[in-house]
Parts: sequence; structure tokens; C-alpha cells
Amino acid sequence: MADPSEEPGSRENSWPGHRADRPEPFASYQASYERDHGPIEPHEPGYGLYQPGYSPYDDQISDTKSRMLAIQNAKAYLLKSSTTSGLNLYDHLANMLTKILDEQPTNAVDIIENISKDVKWAQFQKKMDTLRDEHEILPTFEAAEKQKALFTKESGGGEEEQEEEIGESPLPNVMETAFYFEQAGIGLSKEESYHIFLALKKLISDYPVQTCRFWGKILGLEMNYIIAEVQFQEGEEEEEGEEEDDSEEREKEMGEDEDEDEDETKKKDEPPKSTYKPPPVIPKEENGTGANKYVYFVCNDPSNPWVKLPAVTPAQIVCARKIKKFFTGRLDAPIVSFPPFPGNEANYLRAQIARISAGTHISPIGFYQFPEEEGDDDEEGEGGRDTFEENPDFQPLSVAEMVDSVSAWVHHVRSILEQGRCVWFNPFQKSEEEEEEEEGEEKEEEPGELEREVGPPLLTPLSEDEGIQNIPAWTAYPSTTLIPQHAVAILQSNRWPGAFAFASGKKFDNIYFGWGHKYSPENQNPVLPPPVQAEYPSGPEITEGSDPTLEEENAFKAAKEQALADEEEQEEEQEEENEEEEEDDD
Repeated sequence: MADPSEEPGSRENSWPGHRADRPEPFASYQASYERDHGPIEPHEPGYGLYQPGYSPYDDQISDTKSRMLAIQNAKAYLLKSSTTSGLNLYDHLANMLTKILDEQPTNAVDIIENISKDVKWAQFQKKMDTLRDEHEILPTFEAAEKQKALFTKESGGGEEEQEEEIGESPLPNVMETAFYFEQAGIGLSKEESYHIFLALKKLISDYPVQTCRFWGKILGLEMNYIIAEVQFQEGEEEEEGEEEDDSEEREKEMGEDEDEDEDETKKKDEPPKSTYKPPPVIPKEENGTGANKYVYFVCNDPSNPWVKLPAVTPAQIVCARKIKKFFTGRLDAPIVSFPPFPGNEANYLRAQIARISAGTHISPIGFYQFPEEEGDDDEEGEGGRDTFEENPDFQPLSVAEMVDSVSAWVHHVRSILEQGRCVWFNPFQKSEEEEEEEEGEEKEEEPGELEREVGPPLLTPLSEDEGIQNIPAWTAYPSTTLIPQHAVAILQSNRWPGAFAFASGKKFDNIYFGWGHKYSPENQNPVLPPPVQAEYPSGPEITEGSDPTLEEENAFKAAKEQALADEEEQEEEQEEENEEEEEDDD
């Protein structure tokens, strides 16, 4: 029997490149196969794949059973699924070869890696229904659906109403402001700025707004806050005093109940009472004045509805100065800190906005002026004038002059005192009714007079701001030095990182982009708890007597017995004298 390796078309020669000593090409096998079975068509299902009887195992393993066992072991290994993706190599190779034979790309060996990636990617695609495809909703598509409402124009209203809106609308030109800040590399993308522009338009259509301004953006750990500064029309602002009134009434009721309880317990022996008196509650400033001059609306995304922040109280501002918390982006999130903050994240956000506005809202000198009618000395004595107006004769300074000296800028928002208010309030000052009620009662000792806090007046130059160690409070620079004739004056706050202001001719604006925290060269140190209250004063009514010794007890008994004996003798003597007097009378 002839050696099968010498026969033309043998199995070894039919496997191209199997052995270096088999130079016969694969074309001889293909020619013999086509002579017996016809030409091989590309569309046949097994085209180019392994054909039975032509395996590299055939000439290495002589035993048929051993050969089949080796094939089964190899196939079992290839069918082993991956613990990461759940796929197996056998199906992956089969799909790759099927894809190659179906598509027949040029130079398939050079793109075999890309074909493998395409096959894997197809395995993880969402399976489609035969009746209707299920399209995957991308996050960008969901965001576009939410923002679609910003681009829809409200139906109704003729040309006259549109002209009135264009002429009298308080809507600010956000895109123009963004253009000026963009000269210095400050601001948001044009897409987000335009979305905020449309969101502000929706805000002024929902509320009776007199003035509106894009305040800025405060960053959060989960979501960010987009903030709008609004001033309502006169008489349109909602009053928010019901909750406080209810709390005051409850406190009065509790006080009355305590007085009744005290009257009942006076008859009994009472322990010493505490002399601690809580500090008086500082009332908040009325809406439209001081720290509550403006109303602020926030939202996490321009497509979301605007949420009105509550008015700020002095206690919240005082506590906000002592803590430092990152915002989460959820207004109802609690503020866990020491000292405890009186409110949630919405109140903390409102307090930080008030602090940032009081310290960073500036304008070119001479742009605002005080009204001549309000120049009374009495009003200035209460902490300065609170109103100002635009100067019609304002002549802007050049960019070089506004950059060289910060004295060319002034504050147009009142500073907040240590008390937490812009106008100082005397907590011990009593009204006329309270004084009349106390005339008939005993006057209690009045505490010493508090020193009146007076802050810097409005329109104070920035040159009077205190620096931070060796760092100045403000840094001024032009937007460009290459084209100075078209430069914009930019001012950056070093005390509140993220606060900027620009001025170009008669146009200026303020904006804030940051985390809402004040710069501190030192580490944040929590406030220590207050000192422990002193003990009650010692005295004979409270001090406990010491136990006597045995000698003192014996001496006390002896003295007591002697005193009793002396009393008995005196009584006997007195009786004898009385008897003698009676005998004499007889």
C-alpha cells in the first residue's frame, strides 16, 4: 500500500502550510475537489470552513477513538463560557468566519481584530422585536425632550402684545453678558447660556417680575444650582410671616402654661432655678429691604421648573459664617453641622447667596448715585441710605483706569453686620405698649446697652476692603493686552473665589461660578461648644452641713441635759416663791 503522503491530493497536502516539507499548495486540493464535486460556490453554508476528514489531528493521532476524544476535548474547551461576558470562543470564531465568508472583505487578515470587535458588539445589542423595533432612549434624547418646552412659542397674542413684551420686558440679555465674560475666559457654553436665557424668559412670564438677572451658578456634589435674582413688582410679593407668627403664639402659650405651673409649685419646696436666659431672637429684615431686598429662584437644569428660595434670617447668616458645607443639589437635604444650622439646604443656599452678594456685587464709580430727596441725616444715622438710582450724567472711565486702581469700583449692595442684618436691631428696645404694661409691675434689671453696629455705607470704594493676609481683596486685569482698544475690564474677587465683574463703557455686570465657599488661608476649624454654666452660689440655704463627731455629740447631749436640769430648778424655785407669797397674803 502506497504512502498516503505521496498520493496527490492527500490529507496532509490538502492542509496549506501544515508542514514545511509539504510544498504542494492548496490549489491542487481545490482543483481535485472541483473536478469531483463541481466548483465551490461562495454562498454555500460551509464555504471555506473545516471539512470532515481534513483535520491536523488526522496525521498525528492514528487511533480513531483517541482522535475523536481529542476533538471532543478541544471542542469542550472552546465551548467554555467566559465569566466576564458569558460568551464562548467556539461560537465567536464561528461567527467571525461566517461574517468574513459572507462579506469577503479585502485583506481580511489585516482587519481580523476589528471584525472580532464587531461580532462581540453585535452580541450585546438589544434584541429587536419582529413586529416593531424597540429603540433605545439615550440620555441626550431625554434631555432634548425636556428642553423642548423652552423652544416652544406660546400660542395666542397678536403683534401688539409682542411689541409690548419686547419694549417693557425685564428679561436680561444673557447672551450679551456671556459674550463680555467670554473675553476673559469666564462663563458657560453658548448652548447652556441660551437655555438659561430661555428659562429666564419663562420665569418672568410666570411671575410678576419687575427686574430679573442671571445671578450665577453654584456647584454641588450631585447637581448644580442655576440662580436667578428677581425683584417683584410693588404689592405683588407674597408675604411669608404666618409660620413665624404661629411660632410666637406657641411660645406665648408655653410661657403661660409655665407660669401656671410655677404658681402651683410655689407652695412646695423648689430646687434652685437656673439663671440662664437665652439670647433674644433677632427678627429678619422685611421683604424688599436689607438682606431680603431681592428674591432668588433656583433650578438644577434650565428645563426644570424654578423654585423660590425662602427669605433669610439673621440666625441663618450667623450660623453660615461658622460652618462650611458642600451643596448636594437637593433643596430638602439636611445640614448636619455644629453649631446646628436652623434650616435645610435651601436656607443654607439662601444665606450663602446673601453673603456673596453683599461682598462681591460691585459697579463702576459714578454709575449709581443717591437721590437728592433722601439725604436726611436721620436716615444716614440708621446705617446709611438703602436706595440709589442710575446717574444719567455718568461718564465711563477707560479700561486702563479701571484696571490700574480698584478705587474706580464701588459696592452697590449693603454689607451684612455681625448681627446677621444689614440694619442693626436693638433686641432690648421695647415698644410703647410694653413700657406701659411694665409701669405698674416691678422693673427687672435691664442688661447693659449694646454697642450699635454700623457697617460701611453704600457705594464704598473697593480700596477700603480688607485683604486676606498678603493677598488683596480684588484683582483687576484687562481681558486682552494684544488689542487694548477693544479690551474689557475684569475684576476677580479673592475673598469669594468664582465672583467676577466686567465693565465696558456704560455696561457692567456681576456673576458667580463656584462652590459657594469663602476663601480661608487656614484650615476649617469647627466652633468649640460654649463653656459649662457655673454652679449655683453656695449659701446656708443650699450648703449641706457636715456630720458631727462623737465627742461633739456627747458634749451636745451633756449641754442639753444641763440646760434641762437648770430649767427644772428654776421652775421649782418659782413655785416655792409663789407659795410663799400666797402664805403672806393669807
